[in-house]
Amino acid sequence: MKLNCIAVDDEPLALKLVGRFIEQTPFLNLVGSYGSAVAALRGLQQQSTPVDLLFLDIQMPDLNGLELARVLVREPGQPGPRVVFTTAFNQYALEGYKVDALDYLLKPFTYEEFLRVANKAKSYAELSQPANPPAAPAEPAEAPDDYLYLKVEYQLVRVPFHDILYIEGLKDYVKVYRQSEPRPLLSLTSLKTLEERLPPRQFMRIHRSYIVGLNHIASIGRGTVHIGTETIPVSDSYRETFDQFVSRWK
Repeated sequence: MKLNCIAVDDEPLALKLVGRFIEQTPFLNLVGSYGSAVAALRGLQQQSTPVDLLFLDIQMPDLNGLELARVLVREPGQPGPRVVFTTAFNQYALEGYKVDALDYLLKPFTYEEFLRVANKAKSYAELSQPANPPAAPAEPAEAPDDYLYLKVEYQLVRVPFHDILYIEGLKDYVKVYRQSEPRPLLSLTSLKTLEERLPPRQFMRIHRSYIVGLNHIASIGRGTVHIGTETIPVSDSYRETFDQFVSRWK
């Protein structure tokens, strides 16, 4: 597969370098090169072929790279271009994460660093492709209910359902505690969004801030559940549903 790319930078030498790196990467295809975010936005609107990847400088006049990333609307089924920021200033890393950037290249960067990001973009594109019905019988794939992918920093991390002990909601983030690792995964998503992706036979929300893996509950107290060394409260609004689950144990 080839990814169609656009490069945007108001520094001509930097723009030329990114263009050269794109052209020497076999699975990338340069379809546009712009000296400003305004010109890039116009070019994106006029492109007849879908753009998969945008290498975007941040500090530019009139419209900066972060502002351009914010105005790119992604329609359902049309994910739009993934953004890789290219900048000389590392203080924008958090802002890049907030606009769902794929990665961040700090100038001056080498072709090796560029290729690492390009490979990540290729892997993401392959992962996002809808599966087509096979023309011939194929070996059975892993059941879709066995795992999910979480965005952690600038990566998609595969998390098997059976490994999830419990999940804690922290406003715009969630912490996913796993049996296999001592440190939780921190992902920019809501507990409600994650709840919709989890199989209800394996997970239950028992509190506005907690979802638990039902197979990992060691014991149940008065208004609490125990998973490993952790005690997690059951709130009143979820108690009836949880009590129905508990009644199956009796």
